[in-house]
Formats: sequence, structure tokens, C-alpha cells
Amino acid sequence: MKTQLIQLSLFFWMLSFGTSGYSQLKKEKQAIQRFDRMAYVDAIQLYEQIAAKGYINPLVLQNLADAYYFNSRFEEANKWYTLLFEGEYNNKNTTKLPSEYYYRYAQTLKSMGDYQKSQRLMLQFTTLEQEDSRSLLYQKNRDYLTVIEQQSGQYDIQSLDINSAYSDYGGTLLGNNFVFTSARATAFQKEKNLDKRTRETFTSLYRSTLDTLGFSAAVLFAPEINAQIHDATPVFTQDGNTMYFTRNNSKANGQSKQNKSQTAVLKLYKAIKQPDGSWGQVTALPFNSDYFNTGHPALTPDNKWLYFVSDRKGTHGQADLFRVGCYENETYGPVENLGPTINTAGKESFPFISTDYYLYFSSDGHPGLGGLDVFRTKIYPDGHFGPVINMSTPINSERDDFAFYFDPKENKGFISSNRKGGKGSDDIYFFSKKPNKQYIEGKIYDKETKEALVDASVIIYDARYQKTDTLYTNCHGHYRSTPLDHDYKYRIKVEKAYYNTVEIALNVNKEPGIKIVNIGLAPTKRALQLNDDLAQRLQLEPIYFDFDESYIRYDATVELMKIVAIMKEYPTMKIDVRSHTDSQGEDTYNLMLSDRRAKATIKWIVKQGIDPARLTGRGYGETQLKNKCANGVPCNDMEHQSNRRSDFIIQTL
Repeated sequence: MKTQLIQLSLFFWMLSFGTSGYSQLKKEKQAIQRFDRMAYVDAIQLYEQIAAKGYINPLVLQNLADAYYFNSRFEEANKWYTLLFEGEYNNKNTTKLPSEYYYRYAQTLKSMGDYQKSQRLMLQFTTLEQEDSRSLLYQKNRDYLTVIEQQSGQYDIQSLDINSAYSDYGGTLLGNNFVFTSARATAFQKEKNLDKRTRETFTSLYRSTLDTLGFSAAVLFAPEINAQIHDATPVFTQDGNTMYFTRNNSKANGQSKQNKSQTAVLKLYKAIKQPDGSWGQVTALPFNSDYFNTGHPALTPDNKWLYFVSDRKGTHGQADLFRVGCYENETYGPVENLGPTINTAGKESFPFISTDYYLYFSSDGHPGLGGLDVFRTKIYPDGHFGPVINMSTPINSERDDFAFYFDPKENKGFISSNRKGGKGSDDIYFFSKKPNKQYIEGKIYDKETKEALVDASVIIYDARYQKTDTLYTNCHGHYRSTPLDHDYKYRIKVEKAYYNTVEIALNVNKEPGIKIVNIGLAPTKRALQLNDDLAQRLQLEPIYFDFDESYIRYDATVELMKIVAIMKEYPTMKIDVRSHTDSQGEDTYNLMLSDRRAKATIKWIVKQGIDPARLTGRGYGETQLKNKCANGVPCNDMEHQSNRRSDFIIQTL
């Protein structure tokens, strides 16, 4: 499609323009060549000159926006994506844009802080690419911005003094030395050794000594092995005697080696520390290739697994995370893709593994704030991974955030970012976790007699409704939690036989301390009966749906779990789910919409382990409104929302 677009663009230009047009045509050919070779800065300069003359066509807009995007210059990319989607060109263009442009445009909108518009673009993207992992993750986590906001503010962060006007990133500690990657110009890196992608000098490894006074001036690290091409992102074994790092594919003379597409791929290398303290015995790892990239190494604390990023065959998206086993005979196991829990149709990169076996990595495929965001997941002993969690602000920003390093014992680390306010194109930031010793404690008692309730269960859930702790009251009805994250939202559920279950939302204090939460339980007043509405008997918050939608909202899952609990308590109970809409929209459509909502509710309950034979249900549309808001009656959204609900009627006990 793109080749045809190029040919058509050039053909019509030849017909339409004279000498000036021919000059622009020649310049566009040059720009295309630079773009295809990933010389994005050169391509940008040529395309900007073309656009300044008014010679704008579909390919110019696409390549110019992409060149900025691929160099993480999202604000400039947004300007040209906006013209592509909304400018005069869009009204004339009948060529359907590839779906990836919707995703890129949405990402740049996040970087501009326009999350509402970005959400609209993402909805269009999910319609075009329903099976794309990024679409599925977005659909599953529509409230991700709320969750990120709830988890934000747990760290203090500041820029390092050793940052330069160039790209600095990827720091790690080796004893009291901070070793990092930099594109700063030095005598070592000659002026002609420029990365055609960024027009900065090739990166080298640098070190800065860390003491009580801070960081010393940066000097080259291991200059005896530093090459006049990219050296980057080192990681060291626990004994500090072996280093893995990223380097461009190179010739025997040390110059960059390009493949047929005139690009130099990344490869992983290993170096050994010599008896005199220098580094040598540099060897390329056996699973590199001249045909795909392999880079950004990370080691598990026991040095038994090497993680890395690659775009090799079998990749889920643009770049995936992989791992290999490291054997004692200095050989490696088969390359393993980390799988769809971690990898998306986007780009995953810059892995890091902390001493408590959490994998941290950057991704633009998991829902985030814009650009690359840092995520974490637990690595379990059998090799599988826990839920992927966004690290929130201030670790993440609207720009690229990557190369995360963290010491869980000290609760300190480093993060690289091109966020606003930096010295160079990328900068390194130091962060420390704020004190987070907050507790909740209290007494569980009989609401009528005020007597303490012994062995009542107190279950604590986080903002994602994941169970974090289960406590039991002592002989005085007292409980106390383990340490909780500060300034965070939790839910507490209290259960006791022959008492009504109580569940409350709770905000933990920002400052360290103890929050007292006493909860009274009411004895069960009346046994459940046929035709009871569980929504009323359990005093559920209404099961609301968004306008014109049938997916289960996060706030609804909290209430539906109470339905699941009572159905497990009464294993022969059967219920009829009755879903209702408001009066907005056509009557027939609302009837179908409510039926979808009933089916979505039943499907969600079944997924929690309830036999589908115990559930029936259908939609009633707008036939059973709870208020005056019928057709033609003016009402606000809150009034309409009260009609978007579900009832749960007991059919069998």
C-alpha cells in the first residue's frame, strides 16, 4: 500500500509542477531514502523544507509525523498526525489510513495531556484491530488512568547533576561506581561518528563515583573495550566480574556494520574483568543475528537467567522481551519469549530484575500515560509472571520513561526519561520511595449488643480488587493490618457467620501512622426468601452501566462479587438477572442493549465459578423505569443513570 502511495504521489507531482515542483520532487525522493534508512533527523529536515513550501501530500505527512514519533519527539509528531487526521488533506484523501496511525496519534495526544481525545482515538483503534493485544488490554483496563492516579506519589524524584546536553540513560551500580550510557561528545567519539537516527554521537559507557558528597564528574568506563560505535546498557553479575552490554553490529576494524537495509542491528556482548582490573575478552553472544536486534540485557539475582529485548522471529509486536538460561559451562539455553502476559503488539524493552525478583520493563503497548511507561510484575519460582502493574507518577510521565533500576532494600533507584525540563534528549533521575508504614486497625463488634466479635474475618483488597491480606479478630474483637501503601485506596470486607457482611472503601493516610477503623456487624434479621431481590437484601450499590455500553464497569465488579459470595454460600440458589436501560435512544435498541447487559452480567458471574445453569436473565429495556425520565422528559445524566441497572431475583433456594 505504501509503495503504491509513493508512486501515485510522485506521478501527480510530475504532472502538476514545473521547475520548483521538480526540485521538491527530488527533495522528497531524498527524504524517502533517509526515512527508509531510519536517518530520521535528516528526513525531518528535508520534509520540513518541503512542507514549508506548501508541498504537502499523504506520504509527506505520514513520514514526517512518523520520523518525529520514532525519535520520541511526540509534540512535533502530534502536529503532523493532527494534520493527517483533521487537516485540509484529510478531507481530500480517500486512502484509508493503516490502523497503526490511530494508535500513534493516540499516544502523542497522551503526551500532550489530551487524554480525552486520546481515548476516542483508542476506541477507533480497538474497532479496527479487535484482536490486537493493545486493544484487548485497553478494553480490559478502561479505568487505567484512575488506577494510575490512585497509585501515584509514592516516590520523590530528582535529576542527576551528571546529566549532559546529550542523551544520558541506563544507569546501574557496580560497587560505588555508577555506570551509565551517554552520547556526550568526547575526544573518544569523533565528530563523524554520528548516529544517523538522532544525529548525536554514538553512545559510550561512562562511570561516576558515588560517595557521601554525591556523584563525581563522569569519565569513560572501560575505555580499553569501548568502541567507536554504540555501547550501551550494561549489567553485571553479582560478583562484578562479568559484564553484559549492548553494542552495534561491527566489522573487524570496529566500525559499524550495516545490513542490506543499511541499518546496523544491535547485539549482546560479554566482557570479562581482568586480573589488573581492566576489561577484556569481549565476545558476542551466540543467539545474536545480523538480521534482527538483540539488546538491553538484565540478569536475575542468581545469574541463572539473562533477559533481553529483541525483534526476532516469533515476536508478538515491534519488540519483545526474551530470556535464556545461563549455564555453568558458559553456554546458554534456548531463547524463550516471555509470552503475552508481558509482551504486546507494541514495544517492550529495557528489562531490569530486582533482588526480590520483580521484573521491571518499559512498554508502549500496556495502558500508560504516554510514550514508554515503566511496568512491574512478580517473577515466581516456576517462571510465570504475576499481574503487570503501571509504576505510576512520578516514575512515569507523558514521555518516554525507561531503563529502570531499583534497590528494594534501600528503596532507591534510577530512571531514565525524556520528560519535560531535562538537560538533554534523555536524562537520568534518582528516586527514593517515600516512607509507607501505614496501618489500619480497629474493633469488630455486634452492632446491637456492642459485644466484640471473635474470629471475624477482615479481608483487605487493593484498588484493583486484588486481595492483599486476610486478618482475623482476636478475643477482644481487635485486628491490625500489615503495612499498607500510603495515600492509596483500599476496600475492607468483614465477614462473620450469622451476620450481614459489610464492605467499605478506605483511603489510607498520606503520612505514616495508624488509621482506626471500627466496624459493627448487624445480625442476620431474616432468612432469604423466593423472589427477594439480592441487590436490595445485600444492600448493593446499584450495578450501573455507562451510556450505550454493556461492559462491566470496575465499580460494578465490587458489587457483583457479593452476589457471587452469596451464591457460593447457598449452592442450590438460582437467580434471574434483569437488566434495565434509561429512556435515551430507540425503544427497540434499548431492549437489545439491556439484553446484552444481562448476558454480560451473567457471563461475568459465571467466570467467577458459578454454574451457568443457576443463572437466567434477560433485558427489559426502558419498560421499568425507576423515575420520571421517560421519553421526552428532560433529565440529567445522574437521573438517567439510576435507570441503567440490574436486579437479581431469587428463583430457587
